[in-house]
Amino acid sequence: MPNVRWLIRLITHIHRFVLLKSGGRIGHRMAGIEMLLLDNVGRRSGELRRTPLLFVEDAGRYVVVASNGGDTRNPAWFLNVLERPETSAMIRGERLRVRARVAEPEARPPLWEKLDASYPYYPDYRERAGREIPIVLLERADAASS
Repeated sequence: MPNVRWLIRLITHIHRFVLLKSGGRIGHRMAGIEMLLLDNVGRRSGELRRTPLLFVEDAGRYVVVASNGGDTRNPAWFLNVLERPETSAMIRGERLRVRARVAEPEARPPLWEKLDASYPYYPDYRERAGREIPIVLLERADAASS
C-alpha cells in the first residue's frame, strides 16, 4: 500500500477544523458513520490534541478503535489516553467528560462485530497492522465511577 499518511493527516486536520468551527453540527456523521472528537493531552508535549474518531455505541459507552488506519504502530492519541484516561469528547455536538479504558479480551469479539458492521475496512486494518488493535471504551465520567 502506498504511503498516504500525509493525506490522512490533511483529512484529519480539515475534519477537526469543521467539527470545532461548527460546534459538532457538521462532520459528526460521514457516509453514515458517526464521528466524535476526542480530547487528549500529548504525553511528551503536554499540549491539548483533538482527534476525530469513528465510534459506535455499546451499553451506554462510546467505542473507538486505535487502528491508526491499519498501521503497525498505535496512534498517538491512544498512548496519550493510556497516560491520562480522564478527558472529554465532543459527541453529536455535546462536550462530555469521559474516562477511557481498553476493552478486556473477552469483550472484544462482540465489539468487533459491531465495529465491522459500521465500518467495513476494519478487518483489512487488523490484517495489515500485524498487532492486536486496541478497542477503547469511552465511558461518561459520571457513569465510570459507579
